[in-house]
Amino acid sequence: MINKFNKLFWFSPPVVLPALLFVSPGAMAAGHYYDARNDAMGGTGVASSTYGSAVLANPALMTKSQPQDEISIILPAVGAQISDKDKLVDKVDDIADTVDRYKSMLDNFTFADIPRLRAASGDLANRLRDIRGDKAWGQAGAALAVTVPNDRLPFAFVTKAYGTAYGTSNISQHDIDLLQGIANATAFPSFQDKLTSTGLGRAAIVYDFGIAMAHEFDIGGHPFSFGVTPKLQKTTLYNYSASVYSYKRSDLTNDKYKNTHTDFNLDLGAATDLGDNWTLGLSGQNLIAHNLDTKEVNGYRDTYQIRPLVTSGVSFHTERLTTALDIDLTPTKRFKIQQDSQYAGIGAEYRLLEWLQLRGGYRADMKSNDTNVFTGGVGISPYKKVHLDLAGMVGKDKTWGAVAQLNFTF
Repeated sequence: MINKFNKLFWFSPPVVLPALLFVSPGAMAAGHYYDARNDAMGGTGVASSTYGSAVLANPALMTKSQPQDEISIILPAVGAQISDKDKLVDKVDDIADTVDRYKSMLDNFTFADIPRLRAASGDLANRLRDIRGDKAWGQAGAALAVTVPNDRLPFAFVTKAYGTAYGTSNISQHDIDLLQGIANATAFPSFQDKLTSTGLGRAAIVYDFGIAMAHEFDIGGHPFSFGVTPKLQKTTLYNYSASVYSYKRSDLTNDKYKNTHTDFNLDLGAATDLGDNWTLGLSGQNLIAHNLDTKEVNGYRDTYQIRPLVTSGVSFHTERLTTALDIDLTPTKRFKIQQDSQYAGIGAEYRLLEWLQLRGGYRADMKSNDTNVFTGGVGISPYKKVHLDLAGMVGKDKTWGAVAQLNFTF
């Protein structure tokens, strides 16, 4: 009988999920880009980016450099955001502890332990109910860029990585019924019984390698700037779908769950000034759509969706103050298993001193599928040669993020 208990429970500990991966930026990447100044200002930037970070948000803004501006190097910009609305990470920790205690009890099982076994089975059943359908996600990213300003054709070299990781539980009613039956003494485990709950993990990392160019045109006596970034795009997908008894946190990035796609894509941007203090902007990222299938693993397959993201923006700027508003005109898509988001952001920067900037903002998902966040940050630029920008974001449901960026001009 002890052997039967071991086969049922020791080889099927319910439920260890990929949620803990979301504290590891190496396993994922983020939105379409991270820029510490823009993210501190509510995720704006389509009409308010500096010429050195324009290649990330709207390449047309590279034409806004001044005659005294020099080559700008972002080396690097890095950021991450984590959301755990259902407190899945904490729950997984609790379940892991429970399974360890269960294992210890089974290793030293006697008939006198039957009451404890029943109590432990009931505890596991309750934890399965509590975690069923829960999900967590994380995103992170990094970028390097070199921008060369000039009057005729400013250009930039950019490489960045972005993407997302997503985890959820697939808890079967069979497992709950079996464990609860043992707890109630109405069922007894047999050799044929199997716990079938699974942990599902998805991750995508998109690498962009591009060259951006921009030019300002005079149309009807009014200046319009246009920018373009043709780019090579490599996407690596991970589909980890495993029975929970064989789950290993490190397996998500195992080659047998991985496949890679290489494609061409394109970003476009436009901008124009209205008077001395207003700028309008429009950007389109990933204008060539791609549907990329993951490997099929244990009967599970997903599709990562690269879709055009079109964003409009407006900014008001003076010598000390910049304010900005961005609105996505199209949704942000990820894996098909995930719901779409569509963002609006508002933010401001105040140049307190020549070398010190204070920033704040707010970013909201108009589809209410993602957590709204308050943002803030600081910029330090001694001698205007070295620029250190830091940003943070926080929202309800255990959502937080941070971005750091180092920029040099010479």
